Amino acid sequence: MDSIKTEIVVVGAGPGGYAAAFYAADLGKKVILIEREKRLGGVCLNRGCIPSKALLYATHQIVNARESAHRGITFAEPSVDLAKLRTWKESVIEKLGGGVATLAKMRGVQVIQGRAYFEGSNKLRVETESGQQFVEYDKAVLAVGSLAAMPKAFDLGNPRVMTSTGALEIEDIPENLLIVGGGYIGMEMGFVYSALGSKVTVVEALDSILAAADADLARPVVANAKKSFKEIRVKARVTKMSTVGKQIKVESEYNGEKLTELYDRVLVSVGRVPNSADLGLENTKVELDEKGFVKVNAHQQTGDPSIYAIGDIAGGIMLAHKAHKEARIAVENINGEETVFENVIIPAVVFTDPELAWCGLTEAEAKEKGLSYQVAKFPWSASGRALSFDRTDGVTKMIVDPDTNRLLGVGICGAGAGELIAEATLAMEMGATAEDIALTVHPHPTLSETVMECAEVFFGHATHTFTKKKVAE
Repeated sequence: MDSIKTEIVVVGAGPGGYAAAFYAADLGKKVILIEREKRLGGVCLNRGCIPSKALLYATHQIVNARESAHRGITFAEPSVDLAKLRTWKESVIEKLGGGVATLAKMRGVQVIQGRAYFEGSNKLRVETESGQQFVEYDKAVLAVGSLAAMPKAFDLGNPRVMTSTGALEIEDIPENLLIVGGGYIGMEMGFVYSALGSKVTVVEALDSILAAADADLARPVVANAKKSFKEIRVKARVTKMSTVGKQIKVESEYNGEKLTELYDRVLVSVGRVPNSADLGLENTKVELDEKGFVKVNAHQQTGDPSIYAIGDIAGGIMLAHKAHKEARIAVENINGEETVFENVIIPAVVFTDPELAWCGLTEAEAKEKGLSYQVAKFPWSASGRALSFDRTDGVTKMIVDPDTNRLLGVGICGAGAGELIAEATLAMEMGATAEDIALTVHPHPTLSETVMECAEVFFGHATHTFTKKKVAE
């Protein structure tokens, strides 16, 4: 069979892959995009970011309705039609996936559906429904992502033991749900199922849930989770699972005791592993690290000069917007520009209730690096906007270099924190100081004012909270 020839081939059509393909096409390159699934968008669009946020929004309406009673507005107990909820969620995904496909067509990006396998540094074999297709290329961008980890000890072959993929299907509302892992995926899905009526127990091996964030920022999330969930156990470990009828028997260790409990479903949320197997990478000069991630340099180039890697497969923070940024860097380097992934501010958002977001250094990281820093905090209990919709459980925090007043990091916990963090990210990218933010007029009454007033706290003159002024040395 004859080979198709192209300048750039992109393997994987997730948020990094299609961003790379589209950008390369916009720069005038001939591009082929290979995706093994029928719908473009990757894990993020199909089984991750988008469906989880849709479900979080939908189920939060139940919580909102319940909490309106003290305002004098009451509703009947909600009834949940799971089939309709799933259909609505799928419609959101379908629209977005269709939009990506349309954009590919408009840009002249050729999409091939099938599994790609590297025959060499400049040749791919694609297994399609109609047979094999060979693609010869000048440069390749590897963007095949990751999948949810399932430790062998928990892999019973029973659909009641789920990864995030199964949990997002919402097949039923389990009376008792165990979540193994208190990271962002586990906690987000915990709030979904808790709102639907499940009794949720979270088991986390570390000392705290959402361990990547500063403890003071995670505290409002923990407080609400303790109110909404049945139980949160830290420093706990699941040792064994087995099937007992229509339930899962779970053996664990917690507080020095060995527990044996029955759950209707178990969500295993203990991280993700790279999709680096069965790609034929051994036929190239691409190197993997000990965990199976592809090694790349600051240009996103692998050990093979013809192949670049971006997103989850390249390791580091597994976030869609990080993959999107890496896509730009890879394509620009392929196009002859000297662009590097260095000192890039990547914000992180956890869509729990309340939301938790940060960018730059956390306080824990600043302390670990031995940096000189000062912390400023503005409590949302002092925000008129937060008070107006009963969400005073938030806090805005800044880590500031006391010598230059430059921002080292910003963290926000509260309703809509994911939207607010973009201002801080832009400020840090531009090397802004706390003074720059304090002097910027923010609209009233908005939650964005908490960012301005947090900067004012650093200088000791925030209008809506009292802080002791710094003593001049």
